[in-house]
Amino acid sequence: MLTITEAAASQVKQMMADEEEAKYLRIGVQGGGCSGLSYVMGFAEEAGDEDKKLEIEGIDVVIEKENIPMLEGVKIDYKQNMMGGGFTIDNPNAIANCGCGSSFRTATNAGTPEDC
Repeated sequence: MLTITEAAASQVKQMMADEEEAKYLRIGVQGGGCSGLSYVMGFAEEAGDEDKKLEIEGIDVVIEKENIPMLEGVKIDYKQNMMGGGFTIDNPNAIANCGCGSSFRTATNAGTPEDC
């Protein structure tokens, strides 16, 4: 359903260790951005009733059930370079991505893009 690379998992585990209340990695999608949808990643203390719970690379992950179709097959990686590091998301469901890479569009939200 969702892949987290070893590099991304290592970074998430390190970040979770610094957050006392972090029990879950929450991955989701919200409306916004110039392509219509933006990715959301953060930590959660608990899972909600509408969340699907997964264990990926030793990390407890929660995803709101309504976001699952848009995140099916997503690969989350962590890249380090001379300017620092950051997470990258490869989404096979995206039919368009913004130039900044932080928002995307799928066939289900194809009618809602804004101009970049």
